[in-house]
Amino acid sequence: MCSPPTQNLLRRAGLWGSVSCCCYHNRSYYILSASLCFSGSHRREQEENGSKMRVIRVGTRKSQLARIQTDTVVAMLKTLYPGIQFEIIAMSTTGDKILDTALSKIGEKSLFTKELENALEKNEVDLVVHSLKDVPTILPPGFTIGAICKRENPCDAVVFHPKFIGKTLETLPEKSAVGTSSLRRVAQLQRKFPHLEFKNIRGNLNTRLRKLDELQEFSAIILAVAGLQRMGWQNRVGQILHPEECMYAVGQGALAVEVRAKDQDILDLVSVLHDPETLLRCIAERAFLRHLEGGCSVPVAVHTVMKDGQLYLTGGVWSLDGSDSMQETMQATIQVPIQHEDGPEDDPQLVGITARNIPRGAQLAAENLGISLASLLLNKGAKNILDVARQLNDVR
Repeated sequence: MCSPPTQNLLRRAGLWGSVSCCCYHNRSYYILSASLCFSGSHRREQEENGSKMRVIRVGTRKSQLARIQTDTVVAMLKTLYPGIQFEIIAMSTTGDKILDTALSKIGEKSLFTKELENALEKNEVDLVVHSLKDVPTILPPGFTIGAICKRENPCDAVVFHPKFIGKTLETLPEKSAVGTSSLRRVAQLQRKFPHLEFKNIRGNLNTRLRKLDELQEFSAIILAVAGLQRMGWQNRVGQILHPEECMYAVGQGALAVEVRAKDQDILDLVSVLHDPETLLRCIAERAFLRHLEGGCSVPVAVHTVMKDGQLYLTGGVWSLDGSDSMQETMQATIQVPIQHEDGPEDDPQLVGITARNIPRGAQLAAENLGISLASLLLNKGAKNILDVARQLNDVR
C-alpha cells in the first residue's frame, strides 16, 4: 500500500482505486488498478470495449527527436496510468519554420514553445513535452512546468564528417568549418581552438547530419549528447565536450512537461514524473539564467553537480568571440528529497516550475543558489560583458 503522502497526492488528483507498485527505470511508481474518476468539463472520453476511457492529448513538435522524447514521456505515463489513453498531437513551431536565420538573431524568446502553448490555452491539448533548454525562464501567465524528467547526459558532442573520423577538434586541419547555431558553444570553443572556423547551421538533427555528410561544407558539427542518444545515434559521437572544455546550456538534457497552471487534475497526474535531483539542478540553473537576464542572444553556460548533500553550480558568461569571460562556482547544502513527499498547497512557481510533491525548502535553496551566483557575477562586471554581446549580436 502507498504511503500517506502518496495517498494525499492521489486524493488531490481525484484518483480513486486500489494501488499497486511498479518499477520504471529503477524507480518506484504507484499504479491505479481500479477505474479512475476525474473532474473537468473539458475532458474528453471515448468508448472502448464498452467502458469509458479517458483521453489525454499530448502536444509536441513534429521533428523525429521531439516525437521520440514525447513517446518516452507518454510511455512513462502509460505505465503509471494504464486506464488512460494518450493521444499525441504534433505541430510546427516558429523555430521549426525559420531555418535561414541563426536562433540568436530571430529575437523571439518562445521559438519552440509558443504554438504549443497556444494549443494548451485553447484546450486543444492537455499537456506538452519540451526540451527544457527551449523553455524560457519566465512563462506566459496561466502556464507552468508540471514535471521535469530524469536528465540525460547534458554535455555537447562533436560529430565529424566521415573523412575526419578519429579526429578531435584539436587535431582538425587549419580553417576547418565547425557547424553550430549556439553562441554559447562558439564563445567557449573559439578561444580554445583558434585554428577552426565556426559557422551557423540550422535544422533538426536529421537535417544537420545530412548537411554534414552530404554538402562537404563542414568538417564537424556540435550537437547535444542527449539528442543523439535519444535518436539512437551514439555511434556518430566522435568527441564528448566535458564541462571543463565547454559548459552546457541551462536545462540541457532534461525533458519538461508544460501544463495549464490551474489544471490541477493534469498537474497532479504529471507531477510524479519529477526527478528530484534533476529538478533541483535545473531550478538552480534557470534561476541563474533568469537573474542574469540571459537567453539565446548571449553566451551563458552552466554546470551542476549534486554530491553528498551539496549542490554545486558553476556558471559563466562570455563575449561573442570568447576573449572576455567570467566564471564562478558556488555551492549550497541541499538534501535530495524523496518523491511523493507532501509540499505546500498553494502551488507557487519557481522559475516557471511547479513541484508540490518536492519539499519547498530544497527548491528555495536551489533557486537562491542560482540567484546568488548570478549576483556575484553581476557584481564583478558580467552585465557589461552581456550588454556588449547583445549589442554586437544585434548589429552583426
